[in-house]
Amino acid sequence: MNPLDRIYRIDQIIHQRRVVRFDDLMRELEVSRATLKRDLAFLRDRLNAPIVFDRDAGGYRFSTPSAGPQYELPGLWFNDREVLALLTMHRMLQDLDTGGLLGPHVQPLIERLDGLLGSTSGSAAELRRRVRIMGALTRPVAPENFELVGHALVERRRLEMMYFTRSRNVREQRELSPQRLVHYRNAWYLDAWCHRSDTLRVFALDAMEQVRLLDRPSQEVPLDEVERILGEGYGIYRGRNVHWAVLRFSAQAARWVRAEIWHPRQKSRMLGDGRYELRVPYGNSSELEMDILRHGEQVEVVAPMALRERLGKRLAEALRAYQPTAGSPAANRVADPAGEAPESSTL
Repeated sequence: MNPLDRIYRIDQIIHQRRVVRFDDLMRELEVSRATLKRDLAFLRDRLNAPIVFDRDAGGYRFSTPSAGPQYELPGLWFNDREVLALLTMHRMLQDLDTGGLLGPHVQPLIERLDGLLGSTSGSAAELRRRVRIMGALTRPVAPENFELVGHALVERRRLEMMYFTRSRNVREQRELSPQRLVHYRNAWYLDAWCHRSDTLRVFALDAMEQVRLLDRPSQEVPLDEVERILGEGYGIYRGRNVHWAVLRFSAQAARWVRAEIWHPRQKSRMLGDGRYELRVPYGNSSELEMDILRHGEQVEVVAPMALRERLGKRLAEALRAYQPTAGSPAANRVADPAGEAPESSTL
């Protein structure tokens, strides 16, 4: 029996029997005299349990609590491994909580868990140090904006802001009714009803400026409807008209891609020559195209033809960017017959 389970069991036994002899507790818990003394001291000193030894009754009982912190075991009880797992999750939360919205509210629980671990809290602190989340290409959100969005979401109020639409390079005033906060690929997004366009849209928190909380209630959209409209296609900007992309990866790329989840509804199969075929639904193809392009020559878009043509055009444009032009350093390089690295003709 681990230490936390013993603490819970001691509390339960004393409450049930009113008075319990030391030897009976020791036999019930199957522990040594020294271990039981430490557990009783932990209950008294760390959890403020009003446990006293009643000489007349010949055992331990709960007395009337004195002034000061009240004794109460948590409604949810965790063993030491579960506590360590929760503390590790807190480490992950700290790395994800770029705006500081959740951290202050979770911290009291973390302090309580640290206290429950007692002598093993050092191990928990060490474990948290050994869990690290490395965010690549993160887009930080201004803490004050993150907090305002969070408050609006919880309190069901509207937001007003200037929003920078990168695709059109414009800033426009928007009034939003927040529906759902989403963390996706190291960036934060808000699924919201846009009162300017009267439709559900996805907004990047890092593109929000001059955010203001309004004293007007949000327009409510059932979450099932939010998921139906925004949750069908590929990526964060999903679109409504869903198509299916058919991708074929080389045998080499298949070793990695077959272990990846590109979409919850994806379909896949291994081909006879070792290649891997992946089918994923998409609406707006922008994000899917970027994921395909990162595999370069290791993937072929089989269908639909419109997506295949778009990728072919983008690859051709990328190739043109690498073609040498007159006067460029690449055009001025002279090939070495010996196969060594060429030297530029300019100094």
